[in-house]
Amino acid sequence: MRIAVTGKQGQVVQSLLRRGAETGIDISAVGRPEMDLANPESIAAAFSALRPDVIVSAAAYTAVDKAESEAELAFSVNAAGAGAVAEAAARIGAPVIHISTDYVFSGDKASAYSEEDATAPISVYGRSKLAGEEAVAAANPNHVILRTAWVYSPFGTNFLKTMLRLSETRDHLRVVADQTGCPTSALDIADAILAIAARVVADPAPSLRGTFHLTGSGEASWADFAEAIFAELSKSGGRNVGVERIPTADYPTPAKRPANSRLNGDKLARTYGLRLPEWKQSMTIVMQDLLNKGL
Repeated sequence: MRIAVTGKQGQVVQSLLRRGAETGIDISAVGRPEMDLANPESIAAAFSALRPDVIVSAAAYTAVDKAESEAELAFSVNAAGAGAVAEAAARIGAPVIHISTDYVFSGDKASAYSEEDATAPISVYGRSKLAGEEAVAAANPNHVILRTAWVYSPFGTNFLKTMLRLSETRDHLRVVADQTGCPTSALDIADAILAIAARVVADPAPSLRGTFHLTGSGEASWADFAEAIFAELSKSGGRNVGVERIPTADYPTPAKRPANSRLNGDKLARTYGLRLPEWKQSMTIVMQDLLNKGL
């Protein structure tokens, strides 16, 4: 199985490349300068040359706050670019696995969101990602859209790595406690993508296509996540960092965040037999990876 993934530096891309190296699966990362999501003509040419069995659409404009003032760019990449990737996959007869986000929901629901719940994004980023989902579905019926949330990994910039960096100089941190989600390891996402890719290549069943939720099991607030990070850090001899739990109102940002980012993964479990590990378990694995490297 040959897999091509959009982007080169993202957390999911880097996690897929690691898993590819570990398992011997042929994974090619395609990104700038040879392919630019803001330049649709470059997309078709890149995939025509590679002829992969599956295309993973992982690259995106992810600067959530900056998107409020760069809406045109966000939509160019997250909507038009995603649609062009799906169209390129359709042209070569390949399924596309597209990574989306909890930000397509408003966050007003009291319980975890299912795939059947109405979307209602409250930020430019969320609207651009929802437009991307629609563009992917329209361009290629042979698609799997995976909504995930609160992604962290040993790669790139993410909440876990930020907390570890701040712990080097801070004894106390103020962290939002009234936003709830499902922390998700990008390494777990990569494992799921590889399993899904193998199934959709081998089985044309329509039930394997569509939109699914893919997040770590369990739930947490950002403050819960931070406390778990620091508790694990203390076990490894790190600094004991205190967490002050604050409301979102005390940490204003240009873009609104969903108060509830919890995603229900039952559909993925029923369809593919996949459910990601409990988030603290995966967090510990990623932390040990980072701490062993001295990061």
